[in-house]
Amino acid sequence: MNKIKFALTCSILVILVTSVQISCKQQDTEIQEEQKQIAQQTDAPFPKKALSKDFKEYWYSGNAEITSYALEQARYGELRNGKAVMIYVTEPFLPDLQVKADQKSPINIPVLKLNATKNYLTGIYPYSIMTSSFYPVHDNQHALKLSFSAQEWCGHVYAQLNNRNDFEIMSHSYFGNEADQNVHLSKTHLENEIWNKIRIDPSALPTGSFQMIPSLEYIRLTHKELKPYDAKATISTMDGYTVYEISYPALERTLQITYSSTFPYTIEGWTDSYKGGFGQNAKILTSTATIINRITTPYWQQNSNKHLSLRDSLGL
Repeated sequence: MNKIKFALTCSILVILVTSVQISCKQQDTEIQEEQKQIAQQTDAPFPKKALSKDFKEYWYSGNAEITSYALEQARYGELRNGKAVMIYVTEPFLPDLQVKADQKSPINIPVLKLNATKNYLTGIYPYSIMTSSFYPVHDNQHALKLSFSAQEWCGHVYAQLNNRNDFEIMSHSYFGNEADQNVHLSKTHLENEIWNKIRIDPSALPTGSFQMIPSLEYIRLTHKELKPYDAKATISTMDGYTVYEISYPALERTLQITYSSTFPYTIEGWTDSYKGGFGQNAKILTSTATIINRITTPYWQQNSNKHLSLRDSLGL
């Protein structure tokens, strides 16, 4: 009997140990899968892309690239005449604070920054809009930061996206139903980063069907929900230039960006078509930007009255 009891006890112990081992393996598998998902969500950078000699000579020459555009901007169901300016420049970026670095450091991330401005009138009062996007020059992760502001006589609107564990977005508006918002979104394609990606490596632009977060300007000025939308993108050629087109079926919106087909892939213009206006008078309108001029210069050193003539050269 003692031998039988001993054998039964051993069998039970073996079963218990086996069960514990299986349970541990399952837990290990679950932990590994969870860690994998977390790694995907935190947008661990891909390997850095090498910078070409042409890229270094153009973007690290000590100048910014400034391009002016004649603008026809849809607003309140009508087209408004104005001016748009795109300022591209490279700078070091602090990954934690997510601002321009004041000092050299091995932790700094080199970015291609775009400050894009629009100015136009809606009747008696003016609109002033600026969007900033900070994108790694090595094209190995999403934009590190986006910011957007719009000022007009009714009030001002501000939104900012920070690329951390996810997309952390804060938005402030004078509209009651938008007011102060804090949103967290999973990482995906950003329309605002497309303008930087074109200048770095247009061959890496997303094409086909995917999800994309529309520009902060479009979301805020049309009062759409801030979230990813189904999008479809294509690349084509037209009159010797390349055209990148993004369409958002649910938003009835199509954005076309025209750029030079060879380095430095300059932005020559764009069109943005979507429904504007109110009620039964709402209709699809197309905003258009056409290049005026382009210069490369260290504008931050040119803040004296004697430098005003540079604005004339840009048609501003």
